[in-house]
Amino acid sequence: MIRLKPIRHLAAAASAIVLLSLPAQAQEISAEHLKAARAAVSAIKATEAFDNILPEAAAILKQNLIQKNPDMQEVIIKTVDDKTIALAPRRADLEKEAALAYAKVFTAEELNAIASFYQSPAGQKLITDGPLVVRELGKAADIWQRGVARDLAAEVGKSLDEYFKAHQPQAPATAEGEPAKAN
Repeated sequence: MIRLKPIRHLAAAASAIVLLSLPAQAQEISAEHLKAARAAVSAIKATEAFDNILPEAAAILKQNLIQKNPDMQEVIIKTVDDKTIALAPRRADLEKEAALAYAKVFTAEELNAIASFYQSPAGQKLITDGPLVVRELGKAADIWQRGVARDLAAEVGKSLDEYFKAHQPQAPATAEGEPAKAN
């Protein structure tokens, strides 16, 4: 007969461990906290990069359908456009998810500070010109990396040459006191 009691205890312990190790997704986020998160998401334009997803999906779908059914081009374009417009309100779902993600990581006070900064002229300039700075920094880092790698290789080569010269076995001296030449 199989003893189920130890197995049940083991299963209960394993379940408790799994539940305790899960992130606190059920944590309650207050309306004020969520409002602060939405303001921060809006201020930093966190979801702006995703604005083209639906239009691009629609364009690809139109292209594929028209390629298969060129005689139905007008119907396909109208249908895809109508359905795209109908799905557009779902963009708010992404905003909500972004706000929740930020609210899980930042306090309401931190989110308010983030929103305040990014709504300021300096914050707006950072959003606008930040990518240019990052690109220039990337170029500078590439040049720096090549220079450091070149200089490191040169310095290591120099040190190793000196080491090998100092630790190279000496050839026996000739009668004139000069080392014998190797053949």
